[in-house]
Amino acid sequence: MSSPGRTEHLVLPGVLTAAEAAGTVAGILAAQRSDGAIPWFRGHHLDPWDHTEAAMALDAAGEHEAAARAYEWLARHQNPDGSWYAAYADREDGVDTAVPQDAGKESNFTAYIAVGVWHHYLATGDDAFLDRMWPAVYAAVEFVLGLQQPGGEIGWKREADGTAVTDALLTGSSSIHQALRCALAVAEHREEPQPDWELAAGALRHAIRCHPERFLDKDRYSMDWYYPVLAGALTGAEAKARIESRWEEFVVPGLGVRCVLPNPWVTGGESCELALALWAVGESDRALEILRSITHLRAENGMYWTGYVFQDEAVWPVEQTTWTAGSLLLAVAALGGDEPTTTVFGGTALPAGLEPDCCTAS
Repeated sequence: MSSPGRTEHLVLPGVLTAAEAAGTVAGILAAQRSDGAIPWFRGHHLDPWDHTEAAMALDAAGEHEAAARAYEWLARHQNPDGSWYAAYADREDGVDTAVPQDAGKESNFTAYIAVGVWHHYLATGDDAFLDRMWPAVYAAVEFVLGLQQPGGEIGWKREADGTAVTDALLTGSSSIHQALRCALAVAEHREEPQPDWELAAGALRHAIRCHPERFLDKDRYSMDWYYPVLAGALTGAEAKARIESRWEEFVVPGLGVRCVLPNPWVTGGESCELALALWAVGESDRALEILRSITHLRAENGMYWTGYVFQDEAVWPVEQTTWTAGSLLLAVAALGGDEPTTTVFGGTALPAGLEPDCCTAS
């Protein structure tokens, strides 16, 4: 169990006390299986992206051993082609098997291990861990780049039979952009340069910044609005302009951020991610306002409800997910200046890749 003494750096007035942070960390630890896997909640499935998000939150809270076990679970269950399946069934404690519930292989789910591994290294300085995880990170990136299209965007996934789905998602490709930069940081630290990854990251960033037509139209979803900022593909004036462009559509004052328009549904995960994006562009005051607005999602046990349908004044779905709690802890850690978290989400200390000079380039 986590203690308030270990979470004093996660105090944020109006959002978390040290004791409340400790309760949230304890909730994630309680959901983690003995083999290291972190499902959405016990009895539900897990997916590699949300598993990693929860592990990053554990590192932000000083629970480094538990986080390392989560990454080692990924390494043990990586597919031979470098991927992971999109979803795995929850298992009983003591059963270290990975039974796919969805045998598709999503590119952004696979890439996210690089973000988590670099975050863990920054939190611990554990070179032996980085050595152990490098083969998994390398194989994951190679799988993902096998889905990169000539325009720089990354195809969504491979079907269970290996068929490539070349349609690209803006949110997913943005997440991959962050992951490629973290993978490059790992490679640079190991003095194993990966020039092909640099070119791939630059081409991907160019596509995100300059060619929205290369991605499926999902602009009803708030993630497509803020993710290019959160993942560091848009910075400076571009990033601020994007945030302002749809603020009134997605932000519900006092309640949080809509997941999808026009639904009267705010969600904790999207709200916390927007707070991280706001912090990244220097708007900590608005980030704090967003985090304070979702305190109504906090459950008595310290976990967070996934969302709230404000038209019906009802929690929905009736579930408390580890990744919602994890995203809240990461946002608080960033606002509190936790260096590993600010590094992977701030982006200025990450390799940038090689991008064409301007958006007039093809």
